[in-house]
Amino acid sequence: MTPAQTVETVFRIESARIIAGVARIVRDVGIAEELAQDALVAALEQWPRAGIPDNPAAWLMATARNRAVDLVRRKETYARKLAEVGRTLEDVPPPPEPAAPDDIDDDVLRLVFTACHPVLGAEARIALTLRLVGGLTTQEIARAFLTSEPTVAQRIVRAKRALAKAGVPFEVPYGADREARLASVLEVIYLVFNEGYSATAGDDLVRPALCEDALRLARVLAALMPEEGEVHGLAALLEFQASRIAARTGPDGEPVLLADQNRAKWNRMLIRRGFEAVGRAGTGPYSLQAAIAGCHARAVRYEDTDWKTIAALYARLVRLVPSPVVELNRAVAVSMAEGPEAALPLVDSLAAEPALRAYHLLPSVRGDLLERLGRRAEARTEFERAASLTRNARERELLLGRARSLGTP
Repeated sequence: MTPAQTVETVFRIESARIIAGVARIVRDVGIAEELAQDALVAALEQWPRAGIPDNPAAWLMATARNRAVDLVRRKETYARKLAEVGRTLEDVPPPPEPAAPDDIDDDVLRLVFTACHPVLGAEARIALTLRLVGGLTTQEIARAFLTSEPTVAQRIVRAKRALAKAGVPFEVPYGADREARLASVLEVIYLVFNEGYSATAGDDLVRPALCEDALRLARVLAALMPEEGEVHGLAALLEFQASRIAARTGPDGEPVLLADQNRAKWNRMLIRRGFEAVGRAGTGPYSLQAAIAGCHARAVRYEDTDWKTIAALYARLVRLVPSPVVELNRAVAVSMAEGPEAALPLVDSLAAEPALRAYHLLPSVRGDLLERLGRRAEARTEFERAASLTRNARERELLLGRARSLGTP
């Protein structure tokens, strides 16, 4: 790995912590991201010449923090800052100290709650947090949202400006304010994990570092809010999904479908944690998805999977959160419980959905159903179309391989 590749890899893993650490100093997430990018540029300039430091992550953090301190010093003298703090203490009574169990001493989670401030619209909150916390590019976020890159880029820029204009503090809210932001926080953690679990672009199917960060945040949040069923539902879902990561790819990084996975590689400790969290989960969308994942975790063999229960759970989920993606997942479960002929009309009914026009899993699922129905030529066409839509190299290879296995036109 070249020094430049090392820089990019380390920054990708550590960017959220660096931005969060710098935001604690400058109190502005937009400026914090710029300073983190400055540290990245400095590393790209210096590491090829001076060599990779013993602790690359610490080097990047120290460089970004030093630049943050320099920026603060340039903006204000120590005396002016002291006077400003003094006036603030005189004019405004200090907020009541929160109870210790309700406090969050985690910079990354603090960054998530800050980016999910109500001053932003829901889509802007999620896009900004995926950018700052997940380290996702605008292209990756656009794929997660099933929307265009310019739209996502505009949302992120406007979100940073809105936070700066409103003077949103870099802190974790308490009480009702925290409750108001919780839904966005859960969705962000969920989307970050999903991008790591099945990367929308690039050469790797799985990006474990993103999954680990999302799982860590979910666990912290579950410990922080023990009475919130949906928080435990999300934690359970991510535990179950993370348990299968080692089995999702082969020796050369190629995807391994669920039916072909070696279940001995599934992490039993994570599965156990998932079932423990399910016991505290509620009845919301994440809890239902966790119940579905739990059905897969219980099956010793693929053939033992309780597809009828999974289809019923998806039916409840689609009533709770109507979504073409959830409908597509329900169709897959129906195909396994009742046969492909029962599921094909469900999939065909989604063909006109605008959100799924560029979604590669729609033709992929349709191709699988057609293949099982013996309609090989049509199935091959669908797999080729799915391959043309995905931006993940590993998925593209898998889909093209399935198309080739059905013969040539």
